[in-house]
Amino acid sequence: MPEQYESEGAISSTGMGGAMDLAVNEAETLERAPGGPDAGGTAEKPRSLWSDAWRDLRRNPVFLISGVIILFLVFISLWPSAITWMSPLKCDLAKAQEGSQPGHPFGYDGQGCDVYTRTVYGTRTSVTVGVCATLGVAILGSVLGGLAGFFGGFWDSILSRIADIFFAIPVVLGGLVLLSVVTSNTVWPVVGFIVLLGWPQIARIGRGAVITAKQNDYVQAARSLGASNSRVLLRHIAPNAVAPVIVVATIALGTYIALEATLSFLGVGLKPPNVSWGIDISAASPYIRNAPHMLLWPAGALAITVLAFIMLGDAVRDALDPKLR
Repeated sequence: MPEQYESEGAISSTGMGGAMDLAVNEAETLERAPGGPDAGGTAEKPRSLWSDAWRDLRRNPVFLISGVIILFLVFISLWPSAITWMSPLKCDLAKAQEGSQPGHPFGYDGQGCDVYTRTVYGTRTSVTVGVCATLGVAILGSVLGGLAGFFGGFWDSILSRIADIFFAIPVVLGGLVLLSVVTSNTVWPVVGFIVLLGWPQIARIGRGAVITAKQNDYVQAARSLGASNSRVLLRHIAPNAVAPVIVVATIALGTYIALEATLSFLGVGLKPPNVSWGIDISAASPYIRNAPHMLLWPAGALAITVLAFIMLGDAVRDALDPKLR
């Protein structure tokens, strides 16, 4: 009996003790494993929306191709003399409408100006108008739309009705009317016109994003802790509502470049002696049969630029939209 008792006690103690030792060993293994409590800070931190978006963008060939094109356009906009040594205003009527020649790969236009040089310098105008107009539209639209969506009520209704009025104005017709009375021959009247008619779209996007963001639990928690309206809006809502605005603004940048070229083509945007793709396309259109190179190169540069920015906007949209993940 004692021997049986001792053997049963030994078996029972061994079973329970073995189970406890196994549990302890597993806990120690988990603590030492990468990402465990005692991993010494090696645990991977949860990625934010922006880090995830940047990781996806780096793997997206559309973003890489459009990014390279846009960087090249920005480079020649800032330093056009780096790839051409001629002046876009230096012309020789004796060479008007002549085709490609050594040192002049794009030929000459109707005034005897080098088409290659004018195409390069036209990049500066288009990029300047597109970037400045996009910044103005994004800032004005996001501020007005964000405030309307945050406070709601009377001001929200007023902003919505004003935006509807601007939406009802045809863009090209409005440009013909408003810019025809402007005497300034710089890019700023065109930029101002685009901002004037472009902000309602961004305002509507920003308003909807703010209304969605302010209903989240973390916003309610911040309010319950006594956070002011400015802190809630700037610290908690704005960072989580800015992604749709960035996507729409990036896509719209290419549209604004095309709009500037359209207005310049119609004669109400930029005017000579400014160098613009729209001006060159307008001047070359009567000679499209006899000298198609005059129209081909500025129109091709415009198409590539607009396409690059639209492709960039599509890539950014795919990276920032959680529904597409």
